[in-house]
Amino acid sequence: MIEVEHLVKYYGGNCAVDDVNFSVAQGEIVGLLGPNGAGKSTIMNILTGYLSSSAGRVSVAGLNVLDDPLEVKHRVGYLPEQPPLYLDMTVEEYLIFVYNLKGCTFNRTKHLAEICEVVKIQDVYHRLIRNLSKGYRQRVGIAEALIGNPPVVIFDEPTVGLDPKQIIEIRNLIRTLGKDHTVILSTHILQEVQAVCDRIIILNKGRIVADERTENINRAVESTRRYRLRVCGPQRDVAALLRSRPDVTYVETLPERDDDAYCYLLESKTGVDVRKSLFFALAERGWAIIGLEPMGVSLEDVFLAVVESEEKDARTAKKQRRRGGAGVGAEKDLAQSILDETAKKQEAVAPYDGKD
Repeated sequence: MIEVEHLVKYYGGNCAVDDVNFSVAQGEIVGLLGPNGAGKSTIMNILTGYLSSSAGRVSVAGLNVLDDPLEVKHRVGYLPEQPPLYLDMTVEEYLIFVYNLKGCTFNRTKHLAEICEVVKIQDVYHRLIRNLSKGYRQRVGIAEALIGNPPVVIFDEPTVGLDPKQIIEIRNLIRTLGKDHTVILSTHILQEVQAVCDRIIILNKGRIVADERTENINRAVESTRRYRLRVCGPQRDVAALLRSRPDVTYVETLPERDDDAYCYLLESKTGVDVRKSLFFALAERGWAIIGLEPMGVSLEDVFLAVVESEEKDARTAKKQRRRGGAGVGAEKDLAQSILDETAKKQEAVAPYDGKD
């Protein structure tokens, strides 16, 4: 449904998008992640025909965005971070205005009623937009993007500023849209991507540094290589024993304390279950385990590890040390595998010859 090949965009001498390649299949929900200035909004603006590219090829539903911009616009619904609403209109007036602006040929009453039912704004259909809550304004913006039934829908930060209940509602709505539309979602909220997206693309400094199925990342994130351990015993001796074990790759003493028990964060080798052997080793010395909790891997730390591993500079290394993550391997291992696989995918894309 969407093909992006060797996309480049310059703003003057600044390269905002640098040789980006990816495709999105019909019915797929893809999340665009990345720090500020990574190029997410620029890519979305190019996909919608709002900006032209400096080089490369972008096609939507088989149409080249540069050659057929109006036809592409008919096939794309776009919700920017700030919905383009006219506050002095009622919801009904605004949606009719957009319907006419897009030149829709569907039965207007039936089409708008169906959209309002999908986004659940029937109750505010006759109210002024300026009197609506932010959550309802977002819903009206989504309704605007869906008018004309475009096969591709692009959302830029759709849940920014919403309360938890509204966020859940918008997430459920995006999942529903994914059944009939191809969806691209840009957000800074990692849990949002994890909850609704089929695939995650991470951008940094205009380049794709990670492109992975969400289920694969979730599987790795939920692995039990990392544990929070509470042991009754002398802290220094327990920590020394844990660090001496060949099946343990990382140990950190935590500031928490439970009576005479100290807390530790430990990480095991890949594919090794340390729980039984750890129990017997500590029991042998009379040190009781009163808590052993599998922690998995933090998605936020995986994201940071991907970005930081790609940058590889002194400032990044300093950040890792401040976070106490320099010795933690799970995120770094996962990040490196994602980086390697993504690099292979990007290299496999044939050079664009300037022809369709």
